[in-house]
Amino acid sequence: MLFAPDTEEALHFVVDLANTAEGASRSGADELTTLTELDALLVAYSGRKDRDQAELDAVRETRNLLREVWTLDRDDAVEAVNRMLREAHAVPYLTRHDGSDWHIHATEPDAPLAERIRVEAAMALIDVIRMDETGRLRVCDADDCAGLFIDLSRNGSKRFCSVRCGNRVNMTAFRARQKQ
Repeated sequence: MLFAPDTEEALHFVVDLANTAEGASRSGADELTTLTELDALLVAYSGRKDRDQAELDAVRETRNLLREVWTLDRDDAVEAVNRMLREAHAVPYLTRHDGSDWHIHATEPDAPLAERIRVEAAMALIDVIRMDETGRLRVCDADDCAGLFIDLSRNGSKRFCSVRCGNRVNMTAFRARQKQ
């Protein structure tokens, strides 16, 4: 599956953000509870960062919204994406910055961080929806994992958010077969 580079970048960021949630993170705990954790997540994120509790709370709220949108069917995702864009008064424009070639933004760099995250995610989801590829937005098949991932494989057969989850499920199945 091939999306524009800025679309893939935004989708990967949504996955990284979403997978800081309790039950989806590597530790199993919420990994977005401090400003330090937020800063670590946003290393490559440009634009305004207030670095305060209100911003952290807004990003956590955005994380929950994006986790929900990720699992919607195509038509419901359209409604959610349109609402995110409408609420932010998004106006798409082309820009170049930080060594990236021309790509689309729809909020100003000084807009609140959570709003920019929602709008960039919505812009990426537009491409996914238009290409009828919402089925590539997935939740890990491991019973004990709520991790999200985007399946960019050619045949669209990826089932797990990480090799770790895949290996764990396969080892459990192997051991069950050995017992029989």
